[in-house]
Amino acid sequence: MGDVLAGIHATWEFESDSVLIRFERGIRAPKLFQALRERRIPHEALESVTLTQGKRGTVVLHAVPRPGADPLMEAAAGQLKDGCDPYRLVLPAERETLAEYYADELRALLGRDAAEPSERYLVAAPELPQNFKAYDGRASFDGRQVSFRWFWTGASSAKWKAGDQTFPVASLCGVEWRSPEVFDGYLRLLRRAADDSAPLQADQDPAAVVFGLGYGPVHESLPFAAAVLQAVRGAAAVPVPAPRTAPGLRDPADIAERIRHLGELHQAGLVTDAEFTAKKTELLAQL
Repeated sequence: MGDVLAGIHATWEFESDSVLIRFERGIRAPKLFQALRERRIPHEALESVTLTQGKRGTVVLHAVPRPGADPLMEAAAGQLKDGCDPYRLVLPAERETLAEYYADELRALLGRDAAEPSERYLVAAPELPQNFKAYDGRASFDGRQVSFRWFWTGASSAKWKAGDQTFPVASLCGVEWRSPEVFDGYLRLLRRAADDSAPLQADQDPAAVVFGLGYGPVHESLPFAAAVLQAVRGAAAVPVPAPRTAPGLRDPADIAERIRHLGELHQAGLVTDAEFTAKKTELLAQL
């Protein structure tokens, strides 16, 4: 088609094999859209296309993705609010006729498998590296492994006892994301070797970070979950050898930051002299 349809907070560019969605980065645009910037959606990733009446004199063009085609939507698991759904284009009502034209054009391009779940991801996850600050720790992902670094002020005693965690992608089978916009939000890594017993509460599980007011926002934690999901599926399809790294060594900058934070807790009287000395010695030994 090669045409462009500009809506509120996004612009859709219709190409021969896909729809390129460019998201606005203005102050009123949802933060998730700003974080995604743009996404290319192949026609084969779509299940259906609808056009409905929106709020306050608008219409909504909705390209519904096939289940399993987009790691971002798979991680979201239906928890995104309509206003943050990257597959919805909101348009002024006067563009309804034009929107109907493009909806018909897209429907004509849907594949024979449109009604079937996709066996592979057809839409790319957000780019790496990914990281965000949760309530009880910092999560980071470099494409090979996920790391959780616990905060003194937020992590439970169970997590401090377990220590900071690193999970190679090959050891994972999925991700469970519960939106930070609901009570008790969290991101949990699902491990291949996990037993069948009931999962721990997220604040007690060393394979999970918990959210809270201002921590793990959707626009940071959801792209993170999507990137991990894409890597997990890729690792399951093509075994990747583990990276060669010196065992036990940590990033010096990370150690310095943790010692600085430890010093602040010590000065505030939240950590005793003995605890400060012992933990500092432990951190320095990891260099």
